[in-house]
Amino acid sequence: MKKQEAPDQGGGETGRPVDGAVPAQVTAEGRTRHEVARLLLEQGPMTAVAVAEQLGISPTAVRRHLDALLTDGEAETRQASRRGPRGRGRPAKQFLLTESGRARFGHAYDDLAVAAIRFLAEHGGEEAVRTFAQRRMASLVEPHREAVARASEPSARAEALAAALTREGYAASTRQVGVGEQLCQHHCPVAHVAAEFPQLCEAETEAFARLLGTHVQRLATIARGDAACTTHVPVSPAGNPDAKRPERRNAGSANGGNPA
Repeated sequence: MKKQEAPDQGGGETGRPVDGAVPAQVTAEGRTRHEVARLLLEQGPMTAVAVAEQLGISPTAVRRHLDALLTDGEAETRQASRRGPRGRGRPAKQFLLTESGRARFGHAYDDLAVAAIRFLAEHGGEEAVRTFAQRRMASLVEPHREAVARASEPSARAEALAAALTREGYAASTRQVGVGEQLCQHHCPVAHVAAEFPQLCEAETEAFARLLGTHVQRLATIARGDAACTTHVPVSPAGNPDAKRPERRNAGSANGGNPA
């Protein structure tokens, strides 16, 4: 009997689940990819054929998901060791998760971070939490300051920032909307913590404004339940919305996104 491919509804996961659970907003394509990753976590290293047999879907569909995991740095390959009589051809390729891939299944770090910041708030007050958030963001964006500053226009700086954030694990992209750019972060490694301590999001917005050299406006956050963290970056000079826009360039390596 022919195996059925999981329906492809486009896009990938909108967030990493905690403790292995799949978020409700993840597409069917994202759920299948998550199950492929889970199987590698529990039984890997595995060949694509073995994954397909376990999940009951076609090898073609499995290879598509494995290729996506490889591209995202969540999986890697190795040659399977030969057992028994030496056969013809190359040994089968096995897939296994990287540290980044294992991180999608959650860990106790979030709970530890929340407990630590609660302790900081209790003994140092809200100002101590705010200072911690600001220093954390400074350490995150400072290594990329030169790359962002090299861009002369706000739109180009936003694209450079999106590329930098993607390298830091935020899966960021930009899109032109009206007279501005929207910087979309499709993953937030600290969303669970920021849900209780919004100072993290506030410090992030302030850091973006300083780095981009313009006022920015936060429109949505994953911590509040939105699909992406979306920040509006104006690109026209203040008071002159009809100013000519610079030529649009693609930013980062993320998938693009829509504000919630």
